[in-house]
Amino acid sequence: MRLGLDVYGGDFAPVATIEGLGLLLTELPEGDCVVLFGDEQSILSQVDHNLIKSGRIEIVHAPEVIEMADSPTRAFQSKPNSSIVKGFDRLKSGDIDAFASAGNSGAMMVGSVHMINTIPGVIRPSSAVLIPKVNGGNTVILDVGTNPDAKSDVMYQYGLLGSCYAEDVFGINNPKVGLLNIGEEEKKGNLLVQSAFLLMKDSPDFNFIGNVEGRDLFGEKADVVVCDGFTGNVVIKQIQAMYRLMEKRGLLDDYFKSFNYELYGGSPIIGINKTVVIGHGISSALAIKNMMLLSRSIASSSFIEKLTVAISNCSQ
Repeated sequence: MRLGLDVYGGDFAPVATIEGLGLLLTELPEGDCVVLFGDEQSILSQVDHNLIKSGRIEIVHAPEVIEMADSPTRAFQSKPNSSIVKGFDRLKSGDIDAFASAGNSGAMMVGSVHMINTIPGVIRPSSAVLIPKVNGGNTVILDVGTNPDAKSDVMYQYGLLGSCYAEDVFGINNPKVGLLNIGEEEKKGNLLVQSAFLLMKDSPDFNFIGNVEGRDLFGEKADVVVCDGFTGNVVIKQIQAMYRLMEKRGLLDDYFKSFNYELYGGSPIIGINKTVVIGHGISSALAIKNMMLLSRSIASSSFIEKLTVAISNCSQ
């Protein structure tokens, strides 16, 4: 397995990414290789030379950086030698099996859609994150910001994307898919949610269990929760804020410690032809390590192949 890492992605790069690389290599199987994208001389000056000699890492010289403030589309044209563009070049050619970055998320989306392309039939790709359940395991929630203004057919497809992701990557058999709403009744919610419900009920493509509310995100009612990107982003950032407040007040037990974003690493872009994971801009070394492990889990599964088949057979 060859995993691509943007060394200059993130607020604390390259220090955090290099430290994360060290943590990662202790957990990767022998034979796996990490391909680093960034300024070669800078990387060589920071990475242990024994790791370079081991053959477990490779360096692709990419002297330019797409900054957080850069326009994603313009940056792809004006910075062809950036770590993100070079990473997508190698991913597209098949030289690496996955590519991950904690850098400019807009640029990562541009690369995913315009260089890697969506799976035929996918209307809009989605980003997903995991929410810990009280009794163990996780709930997959999508979308969490990729498409703030989704339509009902896109929401329906999110149900299929999330179901395949939960089953093929996390081994959840016949995942229960819920639609996030302000009530359980079919007629509750805004026009988007009501129309999405009509499409999703009686779906032959996934196990739809109906509307779920915000209080259901942490229990066993659903394995996958579907929402538009605007709502999902608000939900996730609220959860992150509550975690930080509890941490500062010393109120964390084992369950609430599991809400630390560093343990999950990043959000995959679901619905494209390759494995791409976007990390949080403030990623620490631990978050970088887990971002890469998530990338490996997705790339080593049959998720994309099975999703491609599922989309081609989709009833909608």
